[in-house]
Amino acid sequence: MSKQNEVVLFSSTAIALYGYDQGMMSLINTNYDYLETMGIAEDDPMVGIIVSVYYLGCAVGAVLASLLGDSRGRKPSIFACLAVSAIGNLLMFVAGLGYSKGAMTMMLLGRIVLGLGVGGIDAVIPVYSSELNESGGRGKALAQEFQSNIFGLNMAFAINLGVSNGLGKENQWAWRIPIIAMQIYPVLLLSFIYRLPESPRWFIFHERDDDAHEALVEIYGDGESDEKFDQLKKAHEEESSHEIGYNDMIWPSSPQFHPTMITVMGQINQALTGYGAVSVYGPQIFELLGFGVMEAEYITMGNYVSYFFLMTFAWLLIDRVGRRILMVLGAFGIAICFLILTLLGGLAMDSDKYGIPVRPIGITGGVMLYVATGLFGIGWLSQVWLIPTEIFPSTSRAQGSAISVIIWGIANFAVTLFTPIGFNNLHYWLFLVFAITNLFAGWWTWAYSPETGCRSFEENQAFFEDAKEEGTWLVTRVNDGEFRHLPRNKENNVSEEQQPLLAGDGA
Repeated sequence: MSKQNEVVLFSSTAIALYGYDQGMMSLINTNYDYLETMGIAEDDPMVGIIVSVYYLGCAVGAVLASLLGDSRGRKPSIFACLAVSAIGNLLMFVAGLGYSKGAMTMMLLGRIVLGLGVGGIDAVIPVYSSELNESGGRGKALAQEFQSNIFGLNMAFAINLGVSNGLGKENQWAWRIPIIAMQIYPVLLLSFIYRLPESPRWFIFHERDDDAHEALVEIYGDGESDEKFDQLKKAHEEESSHEIGYNDMIWPSSPQFHPTMITVMGQINQALTGYGAVSVYGPQIFELLGFGVMEAEYITMGNYVSYFFLMTFAWLLIDRVGRRILMVLGAFGIAICFLILTLLGGLAMDSDKYGIPVRPIGITGGVMLYVATGLFGIGWLSQVWLIPTEIFPSTSRAQGSAISVIIWGIANFAVTLFTPIGFNNLHYWLFLVFAITNLFAGWWTWAYSPETGCRSFEENQAFFEDAKEEGTWLVTRVNDGEFRHLPRNKENNVSEEQQPLLAGDGA
């Protein structure tokens, strides 16, 4: 296996790590022994708080890992993040093991520490992977590798479902086993990381040319290393003029504020699609549609399996149709699904009153939720992580990636915190809330998010320069609406600034 493919495999496994957590907490939240150990009821707001503090840890971890990755190297930062993830996972596992006082405190601490590690991985891994790979359609590559995220989700839920059925929801090992099984990811990655080279781009940025050349020989062999080295040196000299920091990104008057807002709103809008609620609270949603507890859990597993296979359409379409159109259509499609689910949820709750059988309502609602989940995977899962790599120069992708993870963490903290509260108080009307937020996400993306696919960094920067000159951020008004769609009659040539977030030889 080539070094580039090893990097792809490593990156895919790392992405699966954060998918695992989403599937892991779904059934833990309904385990009776877990709730008793934590001293909470199933409808207690603390259920959502325990889930959501993880995302705050992710936001902080992204900043720390990005700083460490820039100063000490990508590999040391990844190693530290994996070690922290393993420690956080162990803290969760031992919460309340042989004792009861302080169990919730230990669980909350474990969730935060796990978030620090996983958030750091999410910030550094994309940068590291893009710096070591130079092939193929970047959108397709990322969408393919994000199927690993869904694989992690499926793995966690399947383990959860198996031990819950085998041991029962009153057994503590039914929730502890899925937690400790997560260790396979950091342990496997930590044992493999020594095989990977440090980023040649990072070496060159820190004026360690000899180390950069050695890394290139390890990646490409003696035949191509000299040419690659010259290319990277030239690219570094050209990119030095684009070098920016956080202060150039977060203030309204700063030169990169507009692309930063595209990145920020992409993550906020992804959270507003409501998929964070579906991934963590899937069984509860199907129970709301009239299914029994066990039925809801198996149907949720089916939804995740369907999600995995439907993700294939994402990498088939993302570089052919574009990021923007998939996001807009995806958001509007999900909104329609949630509107229908609002009606079906109301009918299911009042089925006795209207004399309507619950089963047809539940089946129809299940189909709608399957469709909504698939639309999210095709339209939203990978796009918001891809776009920042297409609108920031490579010298600032670490900062762009960190900002993306920070907003992702904060937004998902809010969604996972308030979703159980919403279910307990709004019931099926929560579907209507998600329908409205999806309409907003679709509208905002249509109005303000440019199509960045099949364009170089310089070409995408032209959009922001023209927007500033014309005094508008509306995509339809900037440069006669040229960025509403992919560039016409242009081959998808991949330049230095067009490298995929995560890519490999098979992309």
